[in-house]
Amino acid sequence: MARVAVIGAGISGLATAVMLGRRGHAVTLFEQETRQAGEDLNRDFFHWNRPRVPQAVQPHSFLAPVRAVLRAEAPDVYADLLALGAREYHDFDWFGEHPPHRAGDEDLVTLRTRRIVLEAALTTAVRREPTVEVRRGCRVRALTFGEGRPARVTGVRVGEQTHRADLVVDASGRRSPVPGWLVEAGCRPPVVESHRAGIAYLCRWYRLRADGPRDPGRVQNGSAGPFALAGVFPSDNDTFAVNLVLSTADPTRGALTDPTVFEAAARRFPATAAWLSLAPEPRSPVLAMAGLDNRWTSLADDEGPVVTGLVNAGDSLVHTNPTLGHGVALGLLAAQHLAAHVDRIAADPAGYHAWTARALRPLFDAQVAADRANEQRLTESSPLPDRRAAALAACAFDDPVVMRARAQVRHLVRPADAAYGTEEVDQHVTAWLAARPDFEPRHDGPTRAQWNALVRA
Repeated sequence: MARVAVIGAGISGLATAVMLGRRGHAVTLFEQETRQAGEDLNRDFFHWNRPRVPQAVQPHSFLAPVRAVLRAEAPDVYADLLALGAREYHDFDWFGEHPPHRAGDEDLVTLRTRRIVLEAALTTAVRREPTVEVRRGCRVRALTFGEGRPARVTGVRVGEQTHRADLVVDASGRRSPVPGWLVEAGCRPPVVESHRAGIAYLCRWYRLRADGPRDPGRVQNGSAGPFALAGVFPSDNDTFAVNLVLSTADPTRGALTDPTVFEAAARRFPATAAWLSLAPEPRSPVLAMAGLDNRWTSLADDEGPVVTGLVNAGDSLVHTNPTLGHGVALGLLAAQHLAAHVDRIAADPAGYHAWTARALRPLFDAQVAADRANEQRLTESSPLPDRRAAALAACAFDDPVVMRARAQVRHLVRPADAAYGTEEVDQHVTAWLAARPDFEPRHDGPTRAQWNALVRA
């Protein structure tokens, strides 16, 4: 059995430790933060200052791979998630009655919950694992190296102590110091590809009132204007988040941090207006997040691994702007692969690097392309899509066949060209358009003039 040191007890680090521990490996998990999730979810969520993890308080929807990995590897964690208030939402729930079942439909399920709930469930699971030791308040200061070409990582240094390991997993997040340590040690530098995402997020959390209305009715969770997007994230325990997305260059962005301005703006989009009409209780200030990028950090170059005895996972490996909600899904997929192949990876990480390039890199590239298009549209108020492209999006909410294709893309089951490019989907979109000869692409959010007037007021 392997001795594994995991740097970082975020979701990816916790999940890696749980999955390795359940295979009997000796795992030591190092986390510089002394606090852990789980004693009081609302206190943890609303009052835990976590500047290194700005995404912790932003809204989440966990895609199908999260559910699939947890049910396969840690069904107790999944059961705890549901017990703590997470809710399953099948994409066909939009229709009320599901269409005739097809293979794979059972997996098209989103987990609606705040990130802190998943952290709490994983933290509890780690405590149950006899072969996993968690060292909180322990900041890893350096790696230790042995002989060889490429150099082999033999452990980590914490203070004056050295902890030896057969494999070190860097799960310390998007600000990981590990690439710098490798360069300082004389290794070939990791290959880092970074794409700035000029997109800003502002959200505010609400709770439905116990004596108030509970359901906004049949309304989509997203709306769009020519320069701004708005969305609702239903979550656990009667909470939900309203989210606005703009270009980082938008001159009105700063004004939206005022809760009054934020809510007035959100009421100009049908999706968010419907939820705000339920008179919910505000639970947070307006929470902003920007300055994000899509970054791929490979510990292998054209010559092969730059180091052995070390791999990266989670945001240390692939950090994506949250537009498509891929982050936690990619982190759990990497954790599952690591746990299943740890002995082979400890001996030679080349196969792991090849797997990440094959399984995860295409999703990173898709995120980069989507963000580039979104940034351009939000910055320049680009023209609406053509009629058929707009129909493909709108049709999904009337037609289960097109909704299935949409869900397969969203949940990382199939790439867009494969899911949408079938004769069946083409026929259904054509029929939908034929029944709506007056359909034209349009925004359902405010115009720029309306928006500017609102912000000034």
